[in-house]
Amino acid sequence: MTRWSPPSSGVSPLTRAEGKRKLAARRVLAVASEETTANPSYRPWSEIPITFSRADQWADIPYTGCFPLVLDVTVQKVLFRKVLVDDGSALNLLFAGALRELGLRTTDLTPSDSSFWGVVPGRASRPLGEITLPVQFGTATNYRVEHINFYVADFDTAYHAILGRPALTKFMAVPHYAYLVLKMPLPAGVLSLWANLSVAYACETESLALAEATDLSIQMASVVVEAKMASADDMEIPEPPCASAKSKEVKEIGLGLDDPSKMVKIGAHLDPK
Repeated sequence: MTRWSPPSSGVSPLTRAEGKRKLAARRVLAVASEETTANPSYRPWSEIPITFSRADQWADIPYTGCFPLVLDVTVQKVLFRKVLVDDGSALNLLFAGALRELGLRTTDLTPSDSSFWGVVPGRASRPLGEITLPVQFGTATNYRVEHINFYVADFDTAYHAILGRPALTKFMAVPHYAYLVLKMPLPAGVLSLWANLSVAYACETESLALAEATDLSIQMASVVVEAKMASADDMEIPEPPCASAKSKEVKEIGLGLDDPSKMVKIGAHLDPK
């Protein structure tokens, strides 16, 4: 099965400013020190263990590992049915159509100077801005709400949004791609969220078509650029060589029948035999 995965943002917010990069480097290097490992700072909800077993296989999923983990997610009281869980993404992304469904405008966003890669093949994208929104998982009696920061893309994809590593970390959520399930700790225990396989298939098919169309667009743009750089001589289409005068000469020969009027024309340079 040919597969294209559109969504893996390649930029972390930590890389936006020189000061934040230096701070990140110091904190990463400090992790290796004995003092840090001896006095860890535990994250909220980490006291609840999350495990997986055969019991989590809710269906005989075809082409295991080929389909994305797509879930129903409530964002600011709006239920989105096409939210991609992508633990390979360093950002949480909200797409333009979802912003409109939330009743929000670009004026509601905080400006951002970041760019991200991997969503549109072959080029970087600059977000319209960023916004923090409440994201809810669970039921009416057992749920969690966390405020998640999203970068808003100025285009649409097969998905409403992408929940990347920052959101998964905040919820202490763990995805399992073989079972297509996401687990997270809730007040009443561990919540298991299963993907909608038909929606995942539709999103994957639409993403593949979008990738092929985008790739063709990029190739056409490249041809236009090359054409503009080419000289007039390079753009000239050579004419096919004209037939020589000799090749146009013909002669008549008899067909060797009783009727001498039966003749045929052949090239003058050909042997009558």
